[in-house]
Amino acid sequence: MKVLVTGGAGFIGSAVVRYIINNTNDIVVNVDKLTYAGNPESLRDIEHSSRYVFEKLDICDMEQLEKIFNKHKPDVVMHLAAESHVDRSINSSEIFIKTNIIGTYTMLEVSRRYWHGLEKTGKSKFRFHHISTDEVFGDLSDTELLFTETTAYNPSSPYSASKASSDHLVRAWHRTYGLPILITNCSNNYGPYHYPEKLIPVIIINALKGKEIPVYGNGKQIRDWLYVEDHAKALYTVLTKGNIGETYNIGGHNEKTNIEVVELICNILDSINKGQKNGKSSCRSLIKYVKDRPGHDLRYSIDAGKIYRELGWKPQETFESGIRKTVEWYLENKCWWENILNKNK
Repeated sequence: MKVLVTGGAGFIGSAVVRYIINNTNDIVVNVDKLTYAGNPESLRDIEHSSRYVFEKLDICDMEQLEKIFNKHKPDVVMHLAAESHVDRSINSSEIFIKTNIIGTYTMLEVSRRYWHGLEKTGKSKFRFHHISTDEVFGDLSDTELLFTETTAYNPSSPYSASKASSDHLVRAWHRTYGLPILITNCSNNYGPYHYPEKLIPVIIINALKGKEIPVYGNGKQIRDWLYVEDHAKALYTVLTKGNIGETYNIGGHNEKTNIEVVELICNILDSINKGQKNGKSSCRSLIKYVKDRPGHDLRYSIDAGKIYRELGWKPQETFESGIRKTVEWYLENKCWWENILNKNK
């Protein structure tokens, strides 16, 4: 197949691109605007592959996007391009509306026209795979419930509201126009190449630098954590085996409170004596509780039973094994994240 991936230089997108190039014979066309979160360094290992093509493009530019489709003639689309940081969406929501809603609309319209052309040949196996988040479902609070594919949407932040809007658009283009779509909603990802402003990289980097590790509120917010390479494999499984029009939840079966995540990372760093402890006995001494985020959801948890039952996917990493791999990667790849931090100064 020829797979057009939007946002393929981002955290999850780059994992998807690397997975496809390293594990299949498919061709990847990576369409990315290269905003602050898009980093070509995350693709250095595969950028010289004869099956990899990069196109720098804003997905809101319909005219240029149509040219890309006509030039490369993709068999399928994996739409990952999105603004995704909740704090940024609270401080400046406009770009989230533009990229996540208008950008998805543009992708759908260009895909619909392109697909109609393919349909005339009678040989089309086109699919539009939209990658979303569990945050569209809102807050499970202190219940023992899990998010399923039929959970009602109840987004809390400008980010999750914009992603919920994009999900609705994708379903509408399927219902109204017949566009063959797939939707996946995933839990919190972590792993190599995660942008340094996210929770887990912040914990690791601040501990290494001997800086305070900020924890929102009381640190009791619960998230289900999914190793990004497990997620990449799940996305490709849905793309190739999923049933058109269906939604699949992807989770790691790893519910942890934020403070548990912080303390586990501190323990790992302490055990390998890499944390800059400032003369203290543990990296935990750097933990500082800070004012909670506005509208902060208490708990997310994914029921990933459907993708296991129907497609046979389940995560390979436990949180303990995946987080150790992640910590070790950040220790071994300081140049990657230090370059990003230096650019942001």
